[in-house]
Amino acid sequence: MMQETETTLGNRTLKLTALRSFATICETGSFRRAAALLAKSPSAVSLQIAGLEEMLETRLFERDARRVVLTEGGETLLRQARQLLRLNDETVALFRREALSGRLTLAAPHDLGVSMVPALLQRLAEAHPDLRVDVRLGASADVLAAVQGRTVNLALFNDVGSPDLPSREVSGEPLVWLMLDGGGAVHRNPLPIATAEIGCAWRVAALAGLDAQRRDYRIAYASDTSMGQLAALRADLAIAALPRSLATRDLVEVPPEHGLPKLPRTLVRIADDGSDLAKAAASLVFDLRFLDAKHAAA
Repeated sequence: MMQETETTLGNRTLKLTALRSFATICETGSFRRAAALLAKSPSAVSLQIAGLEEMLETRLFERDARRVVLTEGGETLLRQARQLLRLNDETVALFRREALSGRLTLAAPHDLGVSMVPALLQRLAEAHPDLRVDVRLGASADVLAAVQGRTVNLALFNDVGSPDLPSREVSGEPLVWLMLDGGGAVHRNPLPIATAEIGCAWRVAALAGLDAQRRDYRIAYASDTSMGQLAALRADLAIAALPRSLATRDLVEVPPEHGLPKLPRTLVRIADDGSDLAKAAASLVFDLRFLDAKHAAA
């Protein structure tokens, strides 16, 4: 207690439990959701954040009735908290090398099934060779329904807003409008759009933006993977709302003079059912080497 009452920051020690609560609030977008995920009461989580703010002498969140928003100080702490928590979890893992066995059911949309799931399966096989993993790939809406219905242990999914269920952010990037470089699709009326299936977060964001502008458009091409949408763009059949990392030499962002609606960030999130198997698998997703490999492949 003496350290926490010092007037200078130098001798104070941050509590990892409070940092974990802080990071979980940032990942879930809600004190209530974070408390449920951590099996704590909302008041206990609020007290932890108040203690952090008092110790660091800075406000971490701007709160309103609907959401929490990080302050500049909060953004700085989040970067540091993630590093400290990751180091803590990796250190604990060094002393808990027992292999897990059993059956794990993993759900993911088709795109993540191509980009992220294979690397995760490889890491799981290396760390837990006796673990059986059943993979279910489907539409984003089906993945979320499986998580909410607790018919899967672990789920990766894309989201563009505050999550509707307790989950953690893995990575994120801007959604942008992409088109064939020099293509004519963007000039057509109604505007031809390539989308994923109904229920896809990217589709919802794109069509909501166009509807808000009262812009005439038509669904010219639909595919359950972004690779199919990219093929439509390369054929100059349509434009599409996709992650910026999918831009290439021949597929470029639509110039701002076309006045297309601004799109939100797309986030990859992970949710688990709280079991040891699911938590072990989820921890591998947050390993720095795994994330580096994922971004290199994007």
